[in-house]
Amino acid sequence: MSLSPKIRDNAREAAALLKSAAGGIPVLRNVAWDVAHREAFLAGGAQKLPDVDYDAVDVSAARAAISSASALIEGDHPVLAWLQRTASTLSSTASMLEARGTAEFLTHSAAIYGTPQKLMLDGKTKVLEMAQHIDLTLAELDQSNLVRDGADEALTAQGFADALTSKLARHFGDDAPSVELSQSLSAKATAGSRRIRVRADADFTQMDVAQLLQHEALVHTATALNGRRQPHYALLGSAHPGTTQIQEGLAVFAEMIAGTMDPSRFRRLADRVIAIEMAIEGADFIQVYRFFLERTNDETQSYENTRRVFRGGLVQGGAPFTKDLVYLNGLLRVHNFLRTVVKLGRADLIRLLFMGKLDLEDVPALAMLSQAGELRAPEFMPPWAADLRFLVSYLTYSSFLNRIKLPGFKSYYEDRLKNVPNLWERS
Repeated sequence: MSLSPKIRDNAREAAALLKSAAGGIPVLRNVAWDVAHREAFLAGGAQKLPDVDYDAVDVSAARAAISSASALIEGDHPVLAWLQRTASTLSSTASMLEARGTAEFLTHSAAIYGTPQKLMLDGKTKVLEMAQHIDLTLAELDQSNLVRDGADEALTAQGFADALTSKLARHFGDDAPSVELSQSLSAKATAGSRRIRVRADADFTQMDVAQLLQHEALVHTATALNGRRQPHYALLGSAHPGTTQIQEGLAVFAEMIAGTMDPSRFRRLADRVIAIEMAIEGADFIQVYRFFLERTNDETQSYENTRRVFRGGLVQGGAPFTKDLVYLNGLLRVHNFLRTVVKLGRADLIRLLFMGKLDLEDVPALAMLSQAGELRAPEFMPPWAADLRFLVSYLTYSSFLNRIKLPGFKSYYEDRLKNVPNLWERS
């Protein structure tokens, strides 16, 4: 299907309007909690529900921009369909922000991010099932034996910032985001395209440096910079909810393929999905906090994990923020997309994921725009995407594993290993 001058011009104008709309309805900023809520909750022995109010948000300008864009993109062309999906998601985002602190918040959050019970593309598997599998598999794992002494050096916040700054300069040159220490940050670190903030009193390791580099910098920062460099579609540099699932899925995949994922983090991602389901079923903030505390024995981390589930919703339960489903669901979608395009001989589409922030449903439209000379090739990419040789080899092998039934292998080795001594249990 060709890209006519009219469709091209309308799409460019609509994309600019939608970028403006996305900038007017930032989600995380509008569901954020002050760090004082954590201090009060923990000081009170975790016995009282947080009392959170949200400032009024004016979404009228965003809605006007969405309406103007929608009038330009009527039709069934793939490029128009991409922009129509974006407009619809941004409209739902505006509605979600208006519904903060009410039961209706979940309705809009579920429409944007999904729920733990939602079936994936295979029509059989739920994200909740993957989360439960990860949680159960890693529950009894003794991680003390997974890393040799001295292999993961402990770092202060300043040491972490210095190590990260050096790596960022190597990958981004003059475009590298700055790294700054913060006294007021709730999370250990937050990253944007221009600045990475680090909590000054947090402890880190070299693995934390590698994880943040792969996840935040080489995916989120890279796609933001690449998207903003698009001459006609700077919308691709905007981090809006329609792109969150694939952005986070790609970032988690990056941790996996680069060897920087660890079991504690992987289980934490899974437990957030389980916690969201608990909250949907009616568990309140205190009950979910205790769920996390049983797993981490860390009050601050348990609070932060719980805050992520309840921000914007009801602390009494029943209406959580379902965004944290995107890490596992996005990982599955990205991994299966990559395996499929390799099997189909379409590895040419892999680097397209770094042209900006997008959903996998947008790939046909963006490939068409790229072919028409409307998009620039990505400048910043992680090493595994810049050099696809290992990734293609790995995905070729991975796609074959679907043919092999694990139970047969499991029973074979289970029988032969049942009397083999555990080398980590030596006296």
